Amino acid sequence: MTEHAESVADGLPEPSGAGRVRVVGTAHVSEHSVEEVRERITEEQPDIVAVELDEGRYRQMQGETPDDLDAGDLLRGNTVFQFLAYWMLSYIQARLGDRFDIEPGADMQAAIDTAEQHGLGVALVDRDIQTTVQRFWSRLTALEKLKLLGSLMAEMGPPLTVGLTIGAVFGVMAAVVSGVVGWPVLIPTAAVGSLASVLNTVLVGVLVTAGIGVPVAAFVTQLHSEEEIDEFDMEQLTDTDAVSAMMEEFRRFSPGGAEALIDERDAYIAHRLVALRDAGYDVVAVVGAGHREGIERYLEHPGELPPMESLTGKETGSRFSVYKLLGYAMTVGFLVFFLLLVMAGVNDAFLLRLFGAWFFINGIIAAGLARLAGAHWTSSLVGGGVAWMTSVNPLLAPGWFAGYVELRYISVNVGDIATLNEILADEESPILDLVKRLRAVPLFRLIMIVALTNVGSMIASFLFATVLLPYFSQEIGGVDGVARLMLRGARNSADLLWGVVT
Repeated sequence: MTEHAESVADGLPEPSGAGRVRVVGTAHVSEHSVEEVRERITEEQPDIVAVELDEGRYRQMQGETPDDLDAGDLLRGNTVFQFLAYWMLSYIQARLGDRFDIEPGADMQAAIDTAEQHGLGVALVDRDIQTTVQRFWSRLTALEKLKLLGSLMAEMGPPLTVGLTIGAVFGVMAAVVSGVVGWPVLIPTAAVGSLASVLNTVLVGVLVTAGIGVPVAAFVTQLHSEEEIDEFDMEQLTDTDAVSAMMEEFRRFSPGGAEALIDERDAYIAHRLVALRDAGYDVVAVVGAGHREGIERYLEHPGELPPMESLTGKETGSRFSVYKLLGYAMTVGFLVFFLLLVMAGVNDAFLLRLFGAWFFINGIIAAGLARLAGAHWTSSLVGGGVAWMTSVNPLLAPGWFAGYVELRYISVNVGDIATLNEILADEESPILDLVKRLRAVPLFRLIMIVALTNVGSMIASFLFATVLLPYFSQEIGGVDGVARLMLRGARNSADLLWGVVT
């Protein structure tokens, strides 16, 4: 027996020596599949029933452990967005289950229950779900990620309502900034008198709302499908041709995502089944119908299996990242900008006002969006307080700080995902009521706090460069004056360095 086979066989009964595997392909939301699983296991009486579950999902299904989540993991890197991908996949399965009146995963539970009734061993042969989702997210292109997130938004209500609601959030922020700074001036003061600033502020808010809301609505409309899931024949979901067609459709949407979600798991599960077979076990493997063909191909030709090490661990992706490159460039640019102004001999009071503007616009917008997401005052103030620093450092994000502080007040668990799915399934509620109910779910609120705090800092950085910097630079000759001062600062720096060298 190989070392890998021994690790798979830990805790299982003694093998009968048959050394064979039969694969049962199921639809995870099909009562027909549940009955087929029970009948096959009862008839064949294998040594082991292998199920498409990992340890975490199995324990949650059996109620052996609480559904606690490591919330800290949700605050690192892209994990927030990976969670959204996981939520989308979970929602699709839950929606199918609701339409066909069966609990998602009932086929796997039936396999486990039937195996226990007959005293058979149970083997968990799927890859850890967190690894799968992480690798799935990392393989998606930027457009595919937008489509995935847009699909979630499409479930919240009519596309125009969703789009304008999102646009209104940014419209209100733009109106506030316009009211404080008085820019841009869309209505001449002379034409409207003392009402000019008020009308200008309102107009800015309306234009931003429409400018963001209408494109978002158009995007969501494109993703919004009117096709009813009820039109599927459940028996087709386990038919080889129908499953192949659906897999190909998913590959057209995302070749990289299909590789992580389907192909890699085919190989991983096949590795585990081959190890059981080599150990002499008679196995009935219960897997989703979409995996059956790939797994059976590997079982027939195990030499074609990729190395197990290539199927595990996090996907690091390319070392080169445009996002990181822009982030580092922004950090360097921010430091060089202030350094050159200092070297040009700019008045300290001006630099202090400029830095104060940077600090406050980052703090106000980041903290404001954190509060909008449902953060406590302490969490939002912490996020806003560090936003000026994190906005120029690609290795940090203000949302992480706000999220960690928020965890003092809330706890999150896997059960929150089921609650979110139930809320999204309510097609009658107005979108504002839907958003209010979603925000009341701790896991959703934590994710939104992290995301919106980060978005707030990004918006603030853009507004500083396009609105506040031109506004404050008027006292030193405008943007041209700033450019001249930076050139003077560069010359002074070069003279200083040359003097040190010589």
